[in-house]
Amino acid sequence: MISQEKRAALRILWGQLRGQNRNEWEHNKVKFLKKIPFFENLRRRQLQEVAKIVYERDYEENEYIFELGQPGAALFIIQQGEVSVEIPRQDGENGEPTQLAVLNKLSFLGELALLDEAPRSASARALTKTKALALFRKDLDRLGETHPDITAPIYRALATIIGNRLKATNELIDRRLKVAA
Repeated sequence: MISQEKRAALRILWGQLRGQNRNEWEHNKVKFLKKIPFFENLRRRQLQEVAKIVYERDYEENEYIFELGQPGAALFIIQQGEVSVEIPRQDGENGEPTQLAVLNKLSFLGELALLDEAPRSASARALTKTKALALFRKDLDRLGETHPDITAPIYRALATIIGNRLKATNELIDRRLKVAA
């Protein structure tokens, strides 16, 4: 039987170890987030607040992160692995989906979900075992109520990224229309 003193010492030891592991994990999450365009202009203290509301998710090979038509709820940032962004075949035939992009470490997807619950315009499927961070719109909204100094730069970066993607899409459509004419 373990004495009360030994139990107390073990609780303190394990509590310190868990705290060190958690602090190291939070520190690594902050360093990782700093590399993402949404967060690159935030200070360390602000990144620590964001790290508190970002959740780590693991996906097996061929597991869907989200599927076409589902309501958007979160932005996903790939920590490791590969993700296929794809849409089902449009011709009614069964078969392989049309792959729009393959994303890997430091890539993000589903950013429009930070703005509203509009249905997903594509599916995202892990091609390999994948780790991703998820930032849910509801959590970001709550953070904005108490820390608008953190969320304002995130939304500005989001607007810039979406704007750049829209411009690139418009240029692609314009080039295809010119070729078809």
